[in-house]
Amino acid sequence: LDSHFLALTAIVTVIYQFIFFVITALFKFDQVTDFAGSTNFVILAVLTLVLKASWHFRQIVLTLLVVVWGLRLGIFLLMRILQWGEDRRFDEQRGNIVRLIIFWTLQAVWVWTVSLPLTLVNASDGGGSLNPADVIGWTMWVFGFLIEAAADQQKLSFKNSPENRGKWCDVGVWKYSRHPNYFGEMLLWWGIFVAASPVLEGAEYLVIFGPLFLTLLLL
Repeated sequence: LDSHFLALTAIVTVIYQFIFFVITALFKFDQVTDFAGSTNFVILAVLTLVLKASWHFRQIVLTLLVVVWGLRLGIFLLMRILQWGEDRRFDEQRGNIVRLIIFWTLQAVWVWTVSLPLTLVNASDGGGSLNPADVIGWTMWVFGFLIEAAADQQKLSFKNSPENRGKWCDVGVWKYSRHPNYFGEMLLWWGIFVAASPVLEGAEYLVIFGPLFLTLLLL
């Protein structure tokens, strides 16, 4: 009934995000917000790979790419917010349960939707032998990951310098883009979709909505 793991991943995502929503709502503790989103991707990636147990090279590589991205981003954001002490994005939401519900619902939709290409790859038999789309997709992911990681670290270092207080970050990759971290994230998720494309057939190509949704969200 759920051969593509669509219902399973939706249920797991809703439960996981609901747990952190309760923590945030009850204890006004929003430092775990970004960590909850990033690690949810890791859980879905590993869960679908293990449950299908096809262990095709394409599935293993794409799962590892998402796990590396999710852990890197999740740990970075958690350490950053613990250093800063609070997340100013939630200054107007902490006491507003409706706004919190909307935010956490959107985060659950983001995780489930953007994970769709990998979910379908892991739900398949692997899609046969590798082809140029795999290499192109992996290359896009590598460049996107490096750009995002560099942008995050460069901006953190810039913000941590007292002499830069109140200044706009324009060092490193920030010289060339107002939001290079967003560009990197869009690029790596489009790479996941491209590398997943050899597995897709017919209506399964609708998983392109994952990277499209992410791109529109960030724009």
